[in-house]
Amino acid sequence: MDKIDENQLFVPAFQREYVWKRDDAKKLLDSLIKDYPTGTMLTWDTNYPPEFKGKIQYRPEMGTVKVILDGQQRITTLYMIVRGELPPYYSLKEIIQDTRNLYVNLETLELSYHQIKMMDNNPLWVKLTDIFKKEIRSRDISRALEDTGQEVTRERDNLIDDNMNRITRIIDREFPEQQVPVTAKIKEAIDIFYIVNASGVNLTDAELALAQICGYWPKAREELKHKLQELEEHGFVFNLDFLVYVLLGILYNIGSEMSKLHTPDNLDRIKETWQRLSSHTLDYVMNIMQKTAFIDHTKEINSVYALVPIIVYAYNKGKEPLSGRELKTIVKWFYYSQIRNRYISQLPQKLDKDIGVVVRSENPFDELLSLIKAERPLEISKDEFIGVDIRHPLFGLMRWYFKSKDAICLSTGMGIRKNMGKKYALERDHIFPYSLLSKQGYNKNNRVKYALAQEITNRAILSQDGNLKKSATPAHDFLSQASTKFPGSLKLQSIPDDRELWELENFEHFLEARRRLLADELNGFLNGLVESVETSVETPLDKLIAEGESDDLEFKSTLRWCMREGEVDKKLENVIMKSIASFNNGDGGTLLIGVNDEGEVIGLEHDYSVLGDSKDDFELHLRELIKKNFRETFATNNIKVEFPEIEEKEICQVQIKRGLEPAYLEVSDKNGNKSKKFFVRSGNTSIEMPIDEATKYISSRFQGK
Repeated sequence: MDKIDENQLFVPAFQREYVWKRDDAKKLLDSLIKDYPTGTMLTWDTNYPPEFKGKIQYRPEMGTVKVILDGQQRITTLYMIVRGELPPYYSLKEIIQDTRNLYVNLETLELSYHQIKMMDNNPLWVKLTDIFKKEIRSRDISRALEDTGQEVTRERDNLIDDNMNRITRIIDREFPEQQVPVTAKIKEAIDIFYIVNASGVNLTDAELALAQICGYWPKAREELKHKLQELEEHGFVFNLDFLVYVLLGILYNIGSEMSKLHTPDNLDRIKETWQRLSSHTLDYVMNIMQKTAFIDHTKEINSVYALVPIIVYAYNKGKEPLSGRELKTIVKWFYYSQIRNRYISQLPQKLDKDIGVVVRSENPFDELLSLIKAERPLEISKDEFIGVDIRHPLFGLMRWYFKSKDAICLSTGMGIRKNMGKKYALERDHIFPYSLLSKQGYNKNNRVKYALAQEITNRAILSQDGNLKKSATPAHDFLSQASTKFPGSLKLQSIPDDRELWELENFEHFLEARRRLLADELNGFLNGLVESVETSVETPLDKLIAEGESDDLEFKSTLRWCMREGEVDKKLENVIMKSIASFNNGDGGTLLIGVNDEGEVIGLEHDYSVLGDSKDDFELHLRELIKKNFRETFATNNIKVEFPEIEEKEICQVQIKRGLEPAYLEVSDKNGNKSKKFFVRSGNTSIEMPIDEATKYISSRFQGK
């Protein structure tokens, strides 16, 4: 909190707003008072932060600042209750629910928001903020009780004092803090933010489910941990959550709703499933990974959860071995799931969709590949290598590709497949030694050049022993020696054979040449695995709603009827138009009208009642709004409107194409002044993009249409 006041700790603009409700705040303070776990904080110390929430923006003279990536709801809650005011990065209109004004009973430690009848004549009920600000002491409570005629024994007085101390000690409590490396880029930090918020780091649904499972199967944790240890001995390191997701996928063909595993009626099925999993399926799939996908251990995998659909598929096949085509298609999809970050966010929802495909499709992994293709291009561009380091999943693909060609260590000639002995462990060596590049300005003083020095195109796969032998040998000498000693070895690791490029002064030309080489060879490798079967993918609408809002799906309760006030509110139409514009300006998406934020189907009856009692009148009005705001050609070519029925209620499904031109929305301020705004999707919301950022975005997004 002091760091917030001193402008040293900030909330990034890409995070959601403060959305906690009073009950959330009450639970946090209750946990703190009881010394219960309350989760870790994820922060990022950086000199190159993203845009901040609030009026204060980063200036170079501020130096290194701390950015909250996960935990801002807790920090904001504590700040509001301890300080009694809003943190500087929020205004009152941005607070969905003001969680201040929380009271505590100093005798029972019960927490409650202010209630006149219960509290006004009871001195034991005290505002928490007053305690933290030391505006009230325990002796004040005792005296007030005596003034009302109550007896305050020594024991009661001590209890009140002890409880007061338990509350004030909260200020001195330290949250466990996890830190993102200072070298991380904004994109990486945002990816990490999504990972943490999608899957959680403490008290996950899977952990809670396992606790319930242990209630009716006491040996469950022991059995699962034993298998984890067994897999780890062979290089495959997982956690208990992973195995719980596998069990859920097999038993219920989903990746969410862990509560389905909570009940004792699962006992026989879960024990039977686990017996076959642990004795056959898990080992079988890991062998596929090692022998067919060239994966020697999980350190090489970006997201192990891509293994869940594969395990479910293999389990459902029984002990029947998979065909050659099945194996190659699985591996191809797995590779793309890694480099295209299939599970970087919304893990349970993505598993819902993918496992659903696995259990119902004739060509499941072809269809899963189509899902990825619908979101991101499959072809690898040479520009994707620029400035990315070994943490990027492309490096994992490089390594698997090199292994598929039986590449060898450039120093020792040993194969780079998993070898015996520590000294033959694989290392990622700089081809152009960093010690030499640093002297040429490729160091941390220049972040762009430093990123080039660490780029994966400046890496070769060597054994530990080979890396020690190489040390800081200049690239020209090292590559020349490898070429002479082990003919063909450079080609096996996609290293350009033009010796001019090996000179230090040609370092960036070397990177450019290897980017092109790697992009061509990796695309050829992936395409050559197996010819994919083209499939069209359409998710049932009820499943789509169950998955919740996302970057390409948004829910709106109504078009113009205010559910809260029970009357027409034409301002709601502007909210609909904002969503349509943001989808057009991004990658397209689907807007469902008649579904509330919680995914509950409301239907269109309220809108029908004021628009003519039919879907035809509703659609006519909607299209007129779109024409008015975005032109008739837009309404004709970019929009598809349908009225499906869900739970016997009609809703409006508006599909918005990825626009060829930017869409601006004219809005009025409180004084009636009109101006055009540019909106884009940010996670599952539509946001206005600042003018300077919008200009760059439009130039990049719509260049060449």
